[in-house]
Amino acid sequence: MWRSSIKAVNKYVADGDWYGEVDMDSGKLTKTEFGALHAFLPAVLALGGDVKRARRLEASCFKMWTLHGIEPEAIDYRTMAVTEAPYPLRPEIIESAYYLNHYTHDRQYVDMGGTFFDDLVKNCRTDDGYTTLKSVITKEKGDLMPSYFLAETLKYLYLLFSDDKKLRFSDVIFNTEAHPLLKTSSRSRR
Repeated sequence: MWRSSIKAVNKYVADGDWYGEVDMDSGKLTKTEFGALHAFLPAVLALGGDVKRARRLEASCFKMWTLHGIEPEAIDYRTMAVTEAPYPLRPEIIESAYYLNHYTHDRQYVDMGGTFFDDLVKNCRTDDGYTTLKSVITKEKGDLMPSYFLAETLKYLYLLFSDDKKLRFSDVIFNTEAHPLLKTSSRSRR
């Protein structure tokens, strides 16, 4: 199922180094918008064995992040214009850097993590924690720290900067909120 599905995704949704939005029935490109929630896709591609494509897409995601010094909710990747300016402390781009670092051992993903962390501190830190941005362009702060920021965003940064001994990648599967679940086969070996 994965192979046939990803083949269709790469045929119809891939648009150069990005992935656009397409009509479900015709496969025609309808929008050249890519968003922060889409930035999990490099991790999925890497998990599926397409590390080359995952690396290219993560590089595109990093361009989206560095455009304004932190990731907007969405951009038009043809014009590189921000289409949705908030930053709600999303983890997906960091999650993908973590997976790519695991599969490639390429230092650039740890360096990306350094950029992500520095930009979070610079733009989202408050006296009491961290907060969302109403706009990555103006850097106006919101007044909310979603629970996934602690559960995912900071956890993936921690894992990205840690050595594999902290949490053995081969022994766990992460659920959608980045909680590591011990694999059954790993449990029986202990």
